[in-house]
Order: sequence, then structure tokens, then C-alpha cells
Amino acid sequence: MQNPYSRQFQLQALCLVAFAVLITKLFLGWRLELYSDEIFYWQASRFPAIAYSDLPFMTAMLAGIGNDLFGNHPLAVRSLFLCLGSLLPLLVYWLARPLTGPRAIESALLSFCVPMVALMGLLAVPDVPMIVCGLLFVGFLERATRLNSNRYWLLSGFMVALGMCTHYRFIVYPASAFVYMALTKSQWHYWRRPVFWLAATIAVTGLIPTIVFNLSNDLSGVGYHLNERHPWAFQTDGLIQPLMQAAVVTPLMFIMAWLTMFWMYLQARQGDTRAGLMLAFAAGHILLFMTLAPWSDTTRTTVHWPLSGYLPILVYMPSAMRWLYTELTKRYSLSIANKTTASIPFTGLIGTALLLIGLGSQGFNASLQSIVGTDVLSNKMAGWLPLSDKIEQMKTRGVIDDDTLLVTDNYYTAAQIGFRQPENTVYTTDQDKTIRDGRDTQYRIWERDLSALAGLTDQNAVFITEDSTLDINEKTAVMQEACKLFADINYLDSLWLYQGDKRFTFYRANQIGGNNTDNLCPLPALVWLDNVDEGATLSGTYPISGWAVAPELGVERLLVQLNRRTAAEGTRNIEREDVVTAMNGQSDPEAPLLGFSIPLDTSVYSNGTYELSIIVERPTGEQELTSIRRITIRN
Repeated sequence: MQNPYSRQFQLQALCLVAFAVLITKLFLGWRLELYSDEIFYWQASRFPAIAYSDLPFMTAMLAGIGNDLFGNHPLAVRSLFLCLGSLLPLLVYWLARPLTGPRAIESALLSFCVPMVALMGLLAVPDVPMIVCGLLFVGFLERATRLNSNRYWLLSGFMVALGMCTHYRFIVYPASAFVYMALTKSQWHYWRRPVFWLAATIAVTGLIPTIVFNLSNDLSGVGYHLNERHPWAFQTDGLIQPLMQAAVVTPLMFIMAWLTMFWMYLQARQGDTRAGLMLAFAAGHILLFMTLAPWSDTTRTTVHWPLSGYLPILVYMPSAMRWLYTELTKRYSLSIANKTTASIPFTGLIGTALLLIGLGSQGFNASLQSIVGTDVLSNKMAGWLPLSDKIEQMKTRGVIDDDTLLVTDNYYTAAQIGFRQPENTVYTTDQDKTIRDGRDTQYRIWERDLSALAGLTDQNAVFITEDSTLDINEKTAVMQEACKLFADINYLDSLWLYQGDKRFTFYRANQIGGNNTDNLCPLPALVWLDNVDEGATLSGTYPISGWAVAPELGVERLLVQLNRRTAAEGTRNIEREDVVTAMNGQSDPEAPLLGFSIPLDTSVYSNGTYELSIIVERPTGEQELTSIRRITIRN
């Protein structure tokens, strides 16, 4: 067996792991459909600008160039991000080589042991160019302060300018550098050098796109990132940020990262300015976002925010691991020391593999559901191609005309349709998600929002709702808004994917701006089960009892399902005056016959846990999946 510290072995391991990860990312990049944010950045690329409502131009530009060069395919949109993401191990090596010598290879290899770093490039998201620009800035600044080179100072300024064109969060990089330069006495003489201020001037130019956009749009971008997105009130949920970081970085790598920062601190205390510089960037990201976590956004994914801080740590992690190994041998046996240090990168690689598998599972939802069941796998990156195919089929059958407007309740859905069918102009009535995600200003600028749609008076459309993302209150609000916009809305068709985990409903919506007072509004049905709670145990012939209110249209029949397969069916035939009074039941044409009791013969099923659900079938043929809960059958 080769010596794990030999250069030949390390090169072989690096090449093997890099090749395996790259092939996996290429396959998944081809297989997986575009994620929610990815599709927005692609849509932004169709409207070139120096900045957008939630970020500057870089991400949209890279997505658009990939799409234009290689075609309208998810892998094409991700192509440049895959290239940049593949550079990260090389950049880590480049950063570490003058500081740690041959151990730089180990630093590059360790980059694959941080799952989110290894993942970089698979998704077309701003973190990819931001981290690439950040590493280049750190490397150029390190060389500038070590070699006193004008060239590296100017390159440092240029990389900050470029980085500021990727995301608002890039500001942490120059802020960390400022803190380092201010606190390190040996670096103070650089403040008197003209080239330092010239580099700073170049860096500031990167703010121009953000400043221009915000001054032109009532500071909407800055307002969202610094105010609207965050509650700025203490939330106990934010206290679990360290645990979340430990989970996504993998526990042993997370502990080793903190040990490495401690080791870097000890080196800096002894006068190692290089370790101090890397520590400034590491702590600047990790400690900042961890400190702010209890006061900042806890409703969206933020676990990737400190990621930039782990890469400078990798520079010195091989040295810190040797230090740890030495300390362990003083207290424990060589076997324990070897196994402990070896398990750190190994578990990191396992975490990388699990992350790729988890993300990649969305490309195999249909086949995996038979193993893991429903409502388990994410489908944010799946189901959009079948949606586009469904629209094409409806056009082929003449159900809708080629020039009919397409309108959606979700801006992600509108962008996904536009990606697959670029010839269509797709509008959205979405106001909740666009405001929540800081993108309402952008859709107003693009004239694809509700106000722009309302201006297309008397035009007809097909209205598409993604029901699997809506609860009963949200679907009711969506349909009420649509019924105000159109004179007449009628059920047209539906698309159920992955046993109902992803569901779309199509409505024929006539005459924008017309009067809807004389027409029915297809609001969703409200269903309640009286005798089946979450976790209930059923046996024998069990009556599934409850009530259903279906405003204006009524109910044709009710289907009781077990694991998304029909197990019994029935109708409403029980008078429920209490429901009429309490739930506005008089809007249902069959009131007061709103109650039901459908016998379910559980004896034909094996004992075990099942998902029980109710499907409401309307007279129009529309079906709604409701009342999902886990139950146990025990006979």
C-alpha cells in the first residue's frame, strides 16, 4: 500500500476523486431540470441588464451565455458554472502552494471533503462565480502583501470589482481584508502606498451596477437584502445554525475546521501574517453569519452563506491535522490517532456522496417512489418537462390555441414554461412569492406581472396553478384573484406527476378585465375528517367520516386512497347543518348534504403504516388531493 503522504499517492487520489465528482456533476447537470433560482437567473438572462432586483448581472450573464452557446437545455445553462466549479480545487491549490508547499495537494483534495464545495457548479447559482472571484481575490491579496507587487494589488482590486458584480454577500471579502489590514501592524505601511488606493478605487467600481439599479428602483434591492428579508428580531431558530453547519459540512470536518481556525490563530499570534490573513477571511464569513443567524432570515435556505469561509481554512487544514495527530499520539495509541485523523476526510467524502445522491434523486422520482413512498422526495428539479409536453399536447389537440396567453400562479412555473417554450410570453399573477423573494420589482420591470397582465383587456388565456405548492387557503386566494381578473374561468385539464406529489391544474380564463359577477369561481373544496387523525389506527371495516364543502360547483364523488391508490369511494349524503352555519356551507349547491361516511375495508391490507388521503372529484372532472395523513392498519 502506498504511503498516504507520498506526492504520487495524493496526486492519484486527487485525480480519481476529481474525475468521479466531475462525471457525476455532468450526469446530474444533464439529468436534473433547472432549480427554482436557476430558472429565474435564466429568465433574467433573456432581459440583459447591469443588475436585477436581487443581485447584479454576473449570474444571469453566465446562464445566458451557456444557453446561447450550447442550446436550450439545463446542462447548457449550467455549463459555465460547471467549469468554474471545477476550478475550485485548483484555486485552493494555487492559494495554498506558496504557503504550505507540497501540502497544497492535500488542501485541494480536502476541498472534495466539504460537500457544498464539491457540489459547486452543479447548480447555476451566484455562489459559484462569487467564490471563484473570492478565492482569486484572496490569492492576489496574499501575494500583494507578501511580495509587495503592484501587479497583484491591481489584480486584487479587479477581482473585488468582479466579485461585487456577483452578489451583495461578496462585500464580506473586502470587509475581512479591511479588518486584517487595519489590525495587523506589519501591514500598515501599505495604507500609504498609492497602488493600494488605486486598487481600492478599481474595487469600488464593482458597486456601480448595484448603485445604478437601486437608485433607479427606490432602493428595492438593498431594501430587500438588508431589511425586508430579515426580521432583525431575536429568533431561537437561529441558534441551531452551528448544528446545521455541522450537518452540511459533515460533523468531523466541521470540528476540524474550528480546530484549524484555532491553530491558525496560534500561528498568527506567533507572527505568521499569512495564517492571520487566511483566518481573517475564514472568521469573517463563518463568525459573521453565525452571529447574525438568530436575527436574520430563517425561512429560506441560508446554510450556504458561510461556505466562503471554509475554503481559506483548507489551506492550513493539512498542517492542523498533523498537529492534531501529534496531540492525539501523546494521549492515545497510534491506532486511535491514525483512525481519528483518517476518518475526518473520509466522512467528508461520504457526505459529498450523500449530497450528490440526495440531489440526484430528483432525476429518478418515479422509480424511487416505490421504495421511499410519496411526499418524501423533492421535485423542485423535476416535472417541468412533462408540464411543457402537456401544454404542447393541448395545443396539438386544439384544446388551446397557439397564440393563447399563458398565465401562472407561480413565477417559477412561468419561467419554466418560458424556458421550454421560448416563443410564448408567459405572465404570472404571483405576488406573494415574488415579494417574499425580493423579485416583484423585477417582474414589474419586465412587464410580466399582474399589473401588466391586467392591461391586456379582453384577451383570453389559459391559467395554470401548481396545486402541489398550495394549501387550501393559498389556493382559495389564488383563484379569488384570478376570478377578479377574468370574466369567466372554467376547468380545462390537469396534470398529476409522481402520484400526485406534483400537480398542475389548467383553466380556460376568458376576457381579462371582464365582469365575473354572473359566473362561477372554481374555488377549492374544504374537507375535514371527523374520525381519522394523524397517526390513527384503523381495523376491520372502518367508516371514514367527515364533511366537504365545495363552493358553487359541488362534489361528484369522494375517493378514499391508501398510498395514492383508491381503496373506497362514496358521496356526500349526510345532512350537516352545523357545517352550513360554521363554514359558509350555503355556497355549496348540495347543502346541507355535506357529510359523508365511507366504509373502508382494512382487512384486505397488510398490517403497517399507510398514507390515507381523500380525492374530491368535481362535476367538471377536476380532482383535488386533500386530507393527507399517516395511519396504521392493525387487524
